[in-house]
Amino acid sequence: DTTSALDEALEVPTPDVSQVVELPEVSTAVMAEAPPALDVLESNRVTESILPTALLRGGALSQMNTTLNSRTAAAKSEMLERYGGTAASEKAVARALQWIAAHQASNGGWTFAHSGICRNRCDGSGNMAMATNAATAMALLPFLGAGQTHLEGQHRETVHKGLRYLIQSMQVSAGSPPVGSWHEPGGRMYSHGLAAITICEAYAMTQDPDLLQPAQLSLNYLIAAQDPRGGGWRYEPGQRGDTSVAGWCLMALKSGRMGNLVVPEATFVGAKKFLDGVSTNQGAYYGYDKPTSKLAGNEAMIAVGLLCRMYLGWPKEHPGIQEGVKYLNQVGPSYSNLYYSYYATQVLRHYGGPEWDRWNDKLRDKLVAAQETQGHAAGSWPAEGAYAEKGGRLYVTSLATMILEVYYRHMPLYSEKSAADRFEL
Repeated sequence: DTTSALDEALEVPTPDVSQVVELPEVSTAVMAEAPPALDVLESNRVTESILPTALLRGGALSQMNTTLNSRTAAAKSEMLERYGGTAASEKAVARALQWIAAHQASNGGWTFAHSGICRNRCDGSGNMAMATNAATAMALLPFLGAGQTHLEGQHRETVHKGLRYLIQSMQVSAGSPPVGSWHEPGGRMYSHGLAAITICEAYAMTQDPDLLQPAQLSLNYLIAAQDPRGGGWRYEPGQRGDTSVAGWCLMALKSGRMGNLVVPEATFVGAKKFLDGVSTNQGAYYGYDKPTSKLAGNEAMIAVGLLCRMYLGWPKEHPGIQEGVKYLNQVGPSYSNLYYSYYATQVLRHYGGPEWDRWNDKLRDKLVAAQETQGHAAGSWPAEGAYAEKGGRLYVTSLATMILEVYYRHMPLYSEKSAADRFEL
C-alpha cells in the first residue's frame, strides 16, 4: 500500500520545544575587518549527532549549489539589465537597506514594533512585538538578497549582528537527531520558517562553518514538525497544514538544499502530497487548507502553491503552471497586498517571457514611486495593506525590497544555467 508506506515514512516524532521571548544582548562594539565568530552553540561543525543518521550515506554534502551566485556583484548588474531592473529600482533597494539597518536594536535583532527603536521618528509600528525572530529574519533577508553578508558588503556588521542574534535565540532540543527551533509567541511556525530561510541562505552564500550547525538544526526541526499524514505545516509542530505556512517552510527546505544540507526526500514527497490535497485544475489553483473553487481572494495562496510546485520540479510546460500563471497575469500585481505580490512576482520571474515583462511593467516603477523619500522614514514603505497592522513598516519594507531584488535574487528556474540546480521528485 503506497499510502500507508508514505504515512509510515513521514511518522516523525514531534519534539518538545521551549519558547523564547527575552534574548541576551549582543555586543555592539564595532567589528574589526575580520568579524568575530558566530558560533554560540556548543559546536560549529556538523556531526552525526545533528544529521539524520540514515541520510549520511551518499555524499549529501558533496557539492556546493550555485543557485545564489546571481547575487554576486559580477552577476547582479547583468541580471538587473537582462530581466528588467533599473537604476531607480536599485537605488530604492539601497535606500531600503539603509532604513532597515537604522532600525536594528542594540542586541542585533529587529522588532515589528520598530517605533520603539527610533523613538517614534517614523510611524507604522506593527503589533507583533513578541515575534522578534520573525522580524529579524525579515530584516536580514533583503540584505542577503542584495548579496550583503556578514563577510562581504557595506552592511556586513549589521548582518553579522543579526545572524548572531538568531543563533543565540535558537532553542535546541536533544534527540536523534537534535532540533533547533525559532518557534515563538506571535510568529509561531512562520517565525521558524523565515529564520531558517535566513540562516540557510547565509550559509549557502558564504559556506561559513559557524552557520552550518544552526542551519542543519533548523532543517531538522522542520522535518520533525511536518504533519506526518498530510505533509504540510501550520502554526504548531504536527498540525494539519495550511498553504501560507507551508510556503515559507518549503522555501526554507529549498534554501537548505542550496547549501547541500540534509533534507530527506520523504519530506518533499510529503509537501507534494499536501499541495495535491489543496489544489484544483491540475495544480493551477490553491486554497488555504483545502481545495476551493473560489479564486478571488485566494490569489496569494495560488501564488504560493505555484512557486512551491516550481521548486518541486514542475516544468514550465506543466498545464497547472501555465493556467496558474495566466490567472496571476490577469489579476496583476497588488500594491495593497505585498505578500501576494512577493510570491506572484517570483512565479512570473521564473516563468519569464512576455508574461514576466507585462507583470514587471505594471509593478516596478509604481512600487519604486511608493517608497518614502522624506524624513526619518525615507527608504521605507508606508505600513499599509494586508497584514500591515501586524508587521508594520518593517514587514512592508522587507517585502517591497525583496520584490525589487527579484531580478537577481535567484537564478531563474527555467533557464539553462539553473536547470541542473533544481531538485525533482
